[in-house]
Amino acid sequence: SWRLKHPSMSELRDLVAGELKLPVDPRVSGVAAAIAAKHGAAARAALFYGSCLRHEQLDGLMLDFYLIVSSYRAAYRKRCLAAANRLIPPNVFYFEHGGLASKYAVLSEADFAHECSPQAWTVSTAARFAQPSRLVWSADKSTAKRIVETVSHAAPTLLGWTLPLVDRRDVPGLWKRAFEQTFGAELRAERLGRSAAIVDADPERYERFGKAVLNELPALTRNRRQALRWWKRKQRHGKRYSVARLAKASLTFANGAAYIAWKINRHAGTEIRLKPWQQRHPLVAAIVHLPKLMRTGAVR
Repeated sequence: SWRLKHPSMSELRDLVAGELKLPVDPRVSGVAAAIAAKHGAAARAALFYGSCLRHEQLDGLMLDFYLIVSSYRAAYRKRCLAAANRLIPPNVFYFEHGGLASKYAVLSEADFAHECSPQAWTVSTAARFAQPSRLVWSADKSTAKRIVETVSHAAPTLLGWTLPLVDRRDVPGLWKRAFEQTFGAELRAERLGRSAAIVDADPERYERFGKAVLNELPALTRNRRQALRWWKRKQRHGKRYSVARLAKASLTFANGAAYIAWKINRHAGTEIRLKPWQQRHPLVAAIVHLPKLMRTGAVR
């Protein structure tokens, strides 16, 4: 475990705070506010992330959000949804507003903080928020401050897990290896080289954030062999967890099977076409398609 040095003067925290408040298309903020309104007083903050951050033209794209809530029980009318979110976080939902399509994942403040910390159950959340995101809605200033604090832990967590595998002086290589390792912990419909492409899309940002992280990471005691074993365990666990999350998303996400097929086609260059019965029975469709996709490398 580790803590950021000098909480009131952290260079990394300043970088994160500055990035989170960068402006976005007003329609994005409108979607975020509408998502928050669906969950009433439980909604605490909405974060916008993903490839759409780099696009000026949003029509026809799927916007990505995380909605942070005070508690799962308060966020839902149905106890089953609260239970599902608590057991296999996050829940993912489809949402349309103002002519834009989006999906949003729901995490409690406590789970969000835990998943950006070195004690995280999976590596996905830390990896996601080590990348750029925007705080596009928050309930109040104190919540916004806590979100900055949590997101400030994501990059040090991710790079701390990866540092024993890479020369500390190779900042771009450290980021690329980190994303490569986290992609290996999920069922990914991505082309080879995706981890490098993320860093190469904005090398100055990753250099700046990486150096700030390394200035604040303490000396690490885990050696390369221990780190590789740790990552292998996380990757095995992450694959199983991804299957559970996909199964749950196919039930909570409107047209879940069609969306998953679209995602795989877009990232892996496949041409999956679901039959009507497969759209009606998404879990069966997943069982039918997943082995073939893994054999061909479309999903890893």
